[in-house]
Amino acid sequence: MLQGVLRLHLRRGLLGRELSTRRSSTLDWAGKVSEIKKKIQSVLPGGAWNPLYDTSHLPPEHSDVVIVGGGVLGLSVAYWLKRLEKQRGAIQVLVVERDHTYSRASTGLSVGGICQQFSLPMNVQLSLFSVDFLRNINDYLAVVNEPPLDPQFNPSGYLLLASEKGAAIMENNVKMQRQEGAKVCLMSPEQLRNKFPWINTEGVALASYGLEGEGWFDPWSLLWGLRRKVQSMGVLFCQGEVTRFVSSSNRMETTSGEEVTLKRIHEVHVKMDHSLEYQPVECAIVINAAGAWSGQVAELAGIGKGPPGTLQGTKLPVEPRKRYVYLWHCPEGPGLETPLVADTSGVYFRREGLGSNYLGGRSPTEEEEPDPGNLEVDYDFFQDKVRPQLAQRVPAFENLKHLVYPQVRRAWAGYYDYNTFDQNGVVGPHPLVVNMYFATGFSGHGLQQAPAVGRAVAEMVLEGHFQTINLSPFLFSRFYLGEKVQECNIF
Repeated sequence: MLQGVLRLHLRRGLLGRELSTRRSSTLDWAGKVSEIKKKIQSVLPGGAWNPLYDTSHLPPEHSDVVIVGGGVLGLSVAYWLKRLEKQRGAIQVLVVERDHTYSRASTGLSVGGICQQFSLPMNVQLSLFSVDFLRNINDYLAVVNEPPLDPQFNPSGYLLLASEKGAAIMENNVKMQRQEGAKVCLMSPEQLRNKFPWINTEGVALASYGLEGEGWFDPWSLLWGLRRKVQSMGVLFCQGEVTRFVSSSNRMETTSGEEVTLKRIHEVHVKMDHSLEYQPVECAIVINAAGAWSGQVAELAGIGKGPPGTLQGTKLPVEPRKRYVYLWHCPEGPGLETPLVADTSGVYFRREGLGSNYLGGRSPTEEEEPDPGNLEVDYDFFQDKVRPQLAQRVPAFENLKHLVYPQVRRAWAGYYDYNTFDQNGVVGPHPLVVNMYFATGFSGHGLQQAPAVGRAVAEMVLEGHFQTINLSPFLFSRFYLGEKVQECNIF
């Protein structure tokens, strides 16, 4: 049922087919503007062209691709679109970001981790691609006459702990990870104590440890490196918010006789920051990389606004989920060789710098989910839900129970673009809104996989199919079909 519709993405190299007609109309428009300027100039005193109204702060009236969201995923898509374009300057790309300071962006508020210890092969492949990108970041993102980038990659690895109940699953996961090329080893409790004598192995039946290509890095280096690079490649930026899509629609009947409506976005309305003013931008492709707010952007395009149980009524199940990160000081804590540790309880921690500082947290249960309406930190959550598990696993952290809130040196909250369906990314085109593509829903691992995801989306836009990594299981259609692609290793 609806298989013909759901496979529309396989017949697309949508942008490639539309560029020629779009380019001619853009050139015609540019010529008309030039003629109008000459006519006005001929009747105005002074001879020189003086614009009657300054529009330099507005986005362009035409762009082949509009990317909604200027975080690391949106910037990665922009980068790969320009990198893979057949002819330099062939594709006009506009990135719309409402917060040019990135003060609330998920990228800058993350802990910057990267690992390959996932439960799905696609996620392992994405992170392997991305760690190679980080290691060779200046081969990709160097800009003439600009200093080289330093992502400050710390290859200390990830250490995942499993109870007796989860040991068999961990063993199967590691077998798959090795098949995909990840360097991961299994450790018994005795081996764990020998390698990391500061750890208490009570309740631990098995551990997996990343030997290569895992650790953490500076998220800002990747974000600003991508932004600097794409600007040098001709990508345009606009500070504003997408408030409306103008689209056309037509009805078609599937092979099973069911009638569906296909939509195509022709225009994006961008509301300017701190203003009632908006600018319509004519476009061929829209990329929804709006992170925690991508579900709201999808609704603007009419996605999910149909009868329940139908493809048209299937929503993008991505919403903001607030997560806390705490930084504390412990002179007696684990040494410089400490990996990022993910405990059986769900608590995680890693070192931060050289001064005996540590940062970590824990994802809340569904019942504990905090209000995402603000980024205020709940310090009671650390004292009640995080600290006891830290102290149980690392006895040196026991003295944290004597700390009062100000001695937790720093804490902040950020957003996951949380996919409530299966905690995995949504990549590729929508089956009914045929020129909207997704790069969202990674539920906490979007930063580390952004370089690979950006390439995958660009390949789908330009060629009509995934080439480097097959991400077909991450297509939107799985939500309608009820086909979960569950990722279990989300911290």
